[in-house]
Order: sequence, then C-alpha cells, then structure tokens
Amino acid sequence: MTREKCHWKTFLCCGIFVWLLVNLLQGCFTEIQEDEAYYALYGEHLAWGYFDHPPMVGLMTWLGSRLFSGLMGVRLLTILSSSLLLFILWKLVDEAAPDWKKVGLFLTLFGSVTMLHLYGFITTPDVPLLLFSSLFLLVYRDYLKAPSWPRALWMGVLMACMLYSKYHALLLLGLVVLSNLSLLKDGRFYVACGVALLLMTPHLLWQVRADFPSLRYHLVQRSEPFRWQYVLEYLPNQLLVFNPFTVAAVVAVLVRHRAQDRFERGLRFLMVGFFFFFWAMAFRGHVEPHWTVVSALPVVVLLYRWSLSDQRLRRYVKRVILPSLLLMLALRIVLPTSLSAPYGFSGKEPHYRAVEAVAGDAPVAFQGSFQQPALYHYFTGKASSTLRSYYDRMTQFDLWQFDRDWQGGKVFVQTTFSTLNQSYPTDFGEVKGFFASPFQSANRLVTDQWFVPAREGIPSFHAGDSIQLEYTIHNPYPQAVDFHHGQLDMNLVLLLLDTGTHFYAWHDTVGTIPPGATHTGWLKAVLPRELPPGRNRLTLGIGDRISIFSTTEHAVDVLIESPTPDRNSSY
Repeated sequence: MTREKCHWKTFLCCGIFVWLLVNLLQGCFTEIQEDEAYYALYGEHLAWGYFDHPPMVGLMTWLGSRLFSGLMGVRLLTILSSSLLLFILWKLVDEAAPDWKKVGLFLTLFGSVTMLHLYGFITTPDVPLLLFSSLFLLVYRDYLKAPSWPRALWMGVLMACMLYSKYHALLLLGLVVLSNLSLLKDGRFYVACGVALLLMTPHLLWQVRADFPSLRYHLVQRSEPFRWQYVLEYLPNQLLVFNPFTVAAVVAVLVRHRAQDRFERGLRFLMVGFFFFFWAMAFRGHVEPHWTVVSALPVVVLLYRWSLSDQRLRRYVKRVILPSLLLMLALRIVLPTSLSAPYGFSGKEPHYRAVEAVAGDAPVAFQGSFQQPALYHYFTGKASSTLRSYYDRMTQFDLWQFDRDWQGGKVFVQTTFSTLNQSYPTDFGEVKGFFASPFQSANRLVTDQWFVPAREGIPSFHAGDSIQLEYTIHNPYPQAVDFHHGQLDMNLVLLLLDTGTHFYAWHDTVGTIPPGATHTGWLKAVLPRELPPGRNRLTLGIGDRISIFSTTEHAVDVLIESPTPDRNSSY
C-alpha cells in the first residue's frame, strides 16, 4: 500500500468518524422531534405496516431501544445509517484514482446538503429510504456494467427494503425504469421484481386486512383544495432542503453537460423526476419539503463526477459551497438551544410534565393531534391517545384505538376548546383540560346516512333548502354509549366536509346504544343560505363536547346551487 493511498483512506475514515461523532453529540443534546416520538411508538407496537408508513422506521426504533433508552434508543440506528450512507456514496462515485483532495471534495459536497445533516440524527422513514436507495443504486450501477443473477437478486432484496422504508421508493424505481427502458426486456429484472413482491407479501397482507389504510390516505384523503400557496412555496422549500448554493451547481451541471452513461442518465432522471413530480403534487395539497430528499444521492454523485473535469465547477465548490458549510455548522449549534423552539427542536418537555402533574396516573386524551400523545408517552411513559374531529386526518392512533380500553374509566382530556375546560396551575406551567369520569367518546362510533326519498346520481340542492335523511349509528365498544351522559352528552350535526361547515338538525331521540348495537333514526335540517355553490360531501357528525366525529368515508356527494330568491324547496 502506497503512502498516498494510505493517506486518502485515513482522511476518508476520519471524515466518517467525525460525521458519526457529531451526529452522536447532536442526537444526545437535541430534543426529540414530534414525528420521532410518533415513530418511537411504532417501535413499541411492531407490525407489518402502519397507517402512514411501512414498518422499517418502527423496526429501527425497536432495535435501538433494545440497546439504549431515551433519545439514543430512538436515534441510534439513524446515526449509524447516516455514517454508512456516507461510505456507500463514496463507493457510488466510483473514483478510480482517489487522493485526499478528492476525498475532501466529496465530503464537502455531502456536507453541503441541508437535509443530510438533519437526517444524520433525526429518525424518520426517509433515513432507511436513503440508506437502501444508495445500496440499490450501487448494485444497479454494477449490474449495468456486468449483469448477473446474484446482482439481480440483490436488487430485488433492496427494492423490498426501500418499499418497506417508504412508499416513495415506487417513484424511484419507476424513474430508474424510465431512464433505461431496456430493463423491460431483461428477464433478470423481472425476477428481481418478483423477489421484491414476494418479500413484500406480509406488508401487502397487512394492508388487505386493515382495508388499505395507507393507500386510501396517500391517494385520496391527503388531497386538498388547490391553493397557490402550496405551488409557490415549493421552490423556496427545495432550496432550503438542498442548500441554494448546491442547487445552483446542480442546475449548471444539468444544463451544461450531457449524461455519459446509462447510470448517470438514471441519476438525472431521479433528480428531475422527484423535483417535478412533487411540484405537480402541490396542485392537490401541501408537499412536505423533505419528500424529495432521495434526490440528495444523485446530487452528491453528479456534482462530484463533474467537478473533477469542470474547472469552473470545482472553483465554485471551493469558493461558494465550501464556505456554506459554516451555515450548516451554525444550524447544528442552534438546534439544541432555545432558539430552535419555534421549529420544534427544543422546549417541549415542560408542557408534557405539566400535563402529567395534573393527570397523575389517569390516561390522557389529546384533542386532534397525533404528535401530542406520542410526545406525552415519550416524556412520561404513560398512556395517551388522540380524539379526532372530522377535520383532523386519520393516523395510526385510529388503528391502535387505545381509548377503547378507557371507556367507563377516568380520563384527563387535554384540549383548549371545550366548554368543560378548567385551568390547572403546576410547577411547569398552566394546563387546560378536564377530567372525564366515566369517560366515553364518539370517536369509534360508525355513522352512515342516506337521503329520503332516495335518488340516483348526485343529489342537487339550493342553499337554504330543507333536507331529510335517515341514518345509522353503530356502537363497536364493549360498553354502552349514553347520548345523555350528563358530562359528555352527544348530539347530532350535519357536516359539509369540503367547506368545513357544520349545522344542527332536528332528529329522533337517541338514548343509550348497547354494546355492538346499531341505532337507526331520521333527521331534518335546513342547508345554510351562505353556502358557496359547488360540489360538496355531506355526512353525519356526532358532537361529544370534545370533538365532532364522523365516519367521513361514508360521506355522500351533493351539489350545492345558489339559494332560491323567493322560497325554500324541500328534497
């Protein structure tokens, strides 16, 4: 081994070690993020799938918690994965004549990507996705050079690992195929896909048994009315995720240079494809900035490759991108301090200690949020769940349904909106909420409704019309539900989901619904005259003085027209 070869290897190993050490320190001293606490709960309830994501992130937190408690239990596998990612990307750049300057160039480019710093210690599904995507690209590159059955089988295994990490892997695989359509004529590639499908079978069976919650959420429930804000904020968010100076260099490479081989063509497809796919998704709802983070892999590889042959680009890296690492350093210094509190990186624990001081050993139900019960459980180790309103999205708590076991017991409800609220001063601050005893909730009741008389197609109404419906309420609890509870009385309302409108109705008397029983009744209502015209979704809601719950998937489509000028009509 020559002295120069030993020198660059030592430099690379030192870089990886420093990255590992910095992330260990950052992981120890930066407070847990809201979503991390949620994923830590995944690890406490291992399954082949979860409402929001595949199970890999839950497996990571479970494995880490076998070795450490607290933050290190949640973040250990993430920190190790990030260091391994750094090494795999070095292998992916495929440097034939390495030296310490080239290693320095590579480390600079890797360290310039903002999200790679955050995902160096913060546990999310993107972390295993990045790791397994880099391994897949490494095997795919070698497969393009020399196709073989072992490499094809490894590709199949890594496809499954990516899909078990995050569903965005489907987009990655689709873009790889689009960049190299000859794969569709390759029998080995089909075998690789078969291996991936076989390994994914447990997760697919879980989806079937759970009635495809992830598919319905990501493809249907996540859609929102169009807002220009979502479209216009996308580009600035991407600049922050990838570092605007690094993005400028990437754009220069894409414009000035053409792909040299099929593998580089695939890397370009990944960058451009992820960027424009999620920009298009902004037309149907909010796009989280980090959803494109897989593009960081081709960003680092392509910038490294072209920096070696492009003098202008190499000077830009040295004079602009390298100094921007000071911004990354500043970011890391700020994260553990109180300055990061507005962004959720510090200052959360006192609130949940205050709630614990009030609730004692009673379970705590939080109104509307899935992150708050996860954080409460993380900081205190005590039982918590969420009570969802019709305007809140479903989460994994709707599958766990911890609150079913609390029916009839004593529960502390932490909410800021209920008229039942009281203020509780504690050493950690004031807490608003109330004790419900005996506790009952409308959250698991199953509602359905239909118009009387029935009509084919989408029924049409004018704002101000009278409507009449029949409905059912099914009680899945092992305890009776009392609509005249005394503390948590329930009432029926009608909801128009697309405009967020709720209005009251005259209905039959609903008393106590026995366990497992279904109540059938009728109601009449007048559509508010201020309703905007257009298509909407109408459903029955049940208010319980905590939230207004509805089985929104049973909503019926209606068409609202402008109000009639002279009279109300009835349906």
